[in-house]
Amino acid sequence: MKITDLRLFWISSYPRTDSLFVPPSSIQFHSEFPKFKLLKQEILKKWLDNIIRTSKHKTGPLHFIFCSDSYLLDINIRFLKHDYYTDIITFDYSEGTLISGDLYISIDRVRDNSLKQEESFEHELHRVMVHGVLHLLGFTDKSKASKALMRKEEDKYLSLLK
Repeated sequence: MKITDLRLFWISSYPRTDSLFVPPSSIQFHSEFPKFKLLKQEILKKWLDNIIRTSKHKTGPLHFIFCSDSYLLDINIRFLKHDYYTDIITFDYSEGTLISGDLYISIDRVRDNSLKQEESFEHELHRVMVHGVLHLLGFTDKSKASKALMRKEEDKYLSLLK
């Protein structure tokens, strides 16, 4: 399976108009994690869309897939050749100012990180979600300075959700 196969898995049901995908809702949430139900979905969709629009971009198809450590580890090994756990993997399908992608989030990692950071599970989950969106908007976290900037942006947008 290729990364494009993952994309086609989630968007294959979209109607097509002149080779453009027209999603019924640009931001969608899926769960591959047993018994996980994302709360406040409509509020989160508006919040995420606002982040993108504030950054002078348009919201295209975004799929947040909530999964287990083992599910995300398999993706990490198969597609990125990394043999370690992570909280999020973002596949970027953006074109120009249209932001689009699949964001796989490990509920296990979020739960563990929330305990380590002494934050609520919900707060840490929202941080990881905005972190993935910021990657789609071009932010990186490879250097100390870029990590600090990304954390500042995460905090800014998290404050808007309260």
